Parts: sequence; C-alpha cells; structure tokens
Amino acid sequence: MRLLARCVTGLLTVSLLAVPAPLAVAGSTDDALAVVPAGQGARQEVRFATYSASLNRSAAGELVRDLGTPDDAQARSIAEVLQITRPDVVLLNEFDYAPGNRAADLFNRNYLSIGQNGRAPLDYPYVYTAPSNTGVPSGYDLDNDGSVGGAGDALGSGAFEGQSGMVIYSRYPILTESARTFQRFLWKDMPGARLPDNPVTEAPGDWYSDSELAALPLSSTSHWDVPVSVGGKAVHVLASHPTPPVSDDVEDRNGRRNSDEIRFWSDYVTGGPDASYIHDDAGAAGGLQRGERFVVLGDLGRDPLDGDAREASIGRLLDNRLVQDPLPSSDGAGEASALQGGANADHRSDPRLDTADVEDLDTGNIRADYVLPSSTLQVAAAGVFWPRAGMPGSELTGIFPFPTSDHRLVFADVTLHGVRRR
Repeated sequence: MRLLARCVTGLLTVSLLAVPAPLAVAGSTDDALAVVPAGQGARQEVRFATYSASLNRSAAGELVRDLGTPDDAQARSIAEVLQITRPDVVLLNEFDYAPGNRAADLFNRNYLSIGQNGRAPLDYPYVYTAPSNTGVPSGYDLDNDGSVGGAGDALGSGAFEGQSGMVIYSRYPILTESARTFQRFLWKDMPGARLPDNPVTEAPGDWYSDSELAALPLSSTSHWDVPVSVGGKAVHVLASHPTPPVSDDVEDRNGRRNSDEIRFWSDYVTGGPDASYIHDDAGAAGGLQRGERFVVLGDLGRDPLDGDAREASIGRLLDNRLVQDPLPSSDGAGEASALQGGANADHRSDPRLDTADVEDLDTGNIRADYVLPSSTLQVAAAGVFWPRAGMPGSELTGIFPFPTSDHRLVFADVTLHGVRRR
C-alpha cells in the first residue's frame, strides 16, 4: 500500500510548509524558512531544532570514514536540510559518537561549512558531544534470551559503543563547564520507576535482577543539560534520545524505559522536591532552578495519542506548566498520512503534527520529535521540514528508502528579551 501511495505523491503540486505561529511563507523554500533577524535593542530571536538524522552506521568507524570526504550522498542531503532551515542551535540524534569529536568535526568541516546545491554554508563554531550508553556491553543477559552479548544486552541498544549517539551544533557559545550529563544515573533510582515485570513469576517488577539493576542506567543514550549563552543569557538545551518503545514483548521493557526517560525531563525542569532524586555524572544533585530558560530537544519516540504511546509519559511532559508546546506542523505530513493510509487512517492526532514516516501497517506516521521551549520564552514560529510532494525540498525527504532520514527536522524560533546583542 505504501509503495503505490508514494508513487502518487510525485504527481501532486502542493504547498511546502505550514506553521501554526506567524512565520510568513514566501515564494521559495529558503525564504519561507529564513530566520528572522535579531531585533533592535534588548531582544534576540534564536532558532532551536532537532533532527533524528540517521547518520548511524552498522560498524564502528564507518561514519568517520564516510564523513572523511565531502562525497557521502546522505550526509550531503542532511547538510542541505540544515542549510535550508538554518537553525542556530540543533541537536542531531542518531549520530554515531567517535572519541575526540572526530565524526562531529568532520561533518561540520566537510558538509555543513560547504554549500550544498547552491545553499549558503553554515558556520557552527561550537560543538558538543559526549559518550552514550548505546552499544556499551552490560555483562548481563538483559533481554533474558539465555545468552550474554549483542545489542539486546547493551546498556542502550546498539551494535557498538556510541552507535546512534548525539551531537549539538551551535552558533552561540556553549557553556561546556556548566554542562551536566546523566549517562550513569540508574533507572532504579527514579522514584516510582516503571521497571518491567517478568510475566512467568509472581513477584512484581522482577524482569531484572538486583545486580542488573545496579548496573542499568535510565538513559538508553544519555540525558544532557547543555547551556548555550545567547546575548549573555543562558538557555539550557535539554537533549536526549530515549529508547524506542518497540522490540520487546509483554514485559514492555523498552516501552517502560522510554516512558521514564521522558518523565525525567518533566521532573528535571520542575526542580525542587520533584527533582531531588536526580544526580548527574559529577555527583551534583537536583534539577533546574526556578525561572531558568530551557528548550527540550530530541527524538522522544512517543506520539501523544497514536502509535505505541504509553499513559503518563509524553503527556506528562507536554502538560507540565513550565513547558510550552508550539505544535510545529507541516502540510507534507498531512499529505503523507492521507496518501499512505494503513494505520494512519485510525490515528487520533492531527497528522500535520507528524515528524516521522514510520511503517504504515502497524504504527503509521507519528509525532516523535520535539522542540519544547520553557514558558519563560516567547515562541515566534515553529514548523517541521516536510515539503509536500513536488515542492522544493521534497527530494530531500523523499520516499522509502529515504535520501536523508525517516524523521524530519523540527524547529521553533524563540525570542529572548533583556539580552545583549551579539
């Protein structure tokens, strides 16, 4: 069904991008997505974005090899999407970690800083990346399949250490000395953790042994609090990529972990007693202080209503009074849902909010990627880069097999008041 529907999309001529906030749509893709210049005086507008870019490879070292020259077709297309949308601060999920920032720096130098198809290059002088839990051997049989080893028994699913990690690129200074990581925070240390249950026993929450729980972190990738300095004011970039809520059985271990990984951010931004259990990798306790500016970024893997959504996970974060949801959308997502059909026909969420083009028979397209500014920030515009078929840029989203990723870039423009101009 999907193949037929997608062939039809190439015959349509439709509009490129829809945003719920007042972003003027001009005659070209670049004009429609242009960043509004910083205002006069003490205000500045910043575009934050997240993109699950599928810059992950099947073996360690492959991404460094691919990015070592400016000739990788997928990387060039990913860079072009970024050059069209031009975020000031962007989190890339599904980006293999290589020690010494090797992969991150190569992508910056060989792709972002080189104009793709006539696009203006991007200059990101500040880059942040760190190790993740993906592919790190646990030494335990975490999936209870009778053997130890492989992606299912890693601290976070992955074929090698750092597969599908994260990287942040920024036009603004990253306050590295103030960054906090929560890679080693244990899942069992979250009060009320939704630990999975072994259905063949009577004891509750016993899928993992005590020794396994003493080694298993909450973060399947990591959780980062990375402050960036905008006009002398800090904005905390809260970055993560929870485990997808799939590839498990009735114990729902990935679904439960995903739920708690999302809940972590709701507790963290609330701060105070709600965050008192949290401690970072340096041993510092607690969450954000009251009034701090932040933006939650990442592929959270959960639609509020559709797919494998779990009660009280993404909804708890979206309903937090300290968080605002700008509801970024696109016409292309609505078009894809209608043409592809399948599970999409039974979805309850507005299909224009979808950010991931997922298999249509079981899941359908969902909203998985989020840019959630704090209520202390003013949102000027928001959107999803998902052009309708036949429109400029649609060749970069494409149909399966995708030229870039099965996820779409999501952005929000926020206005900061009371800042010094750059």
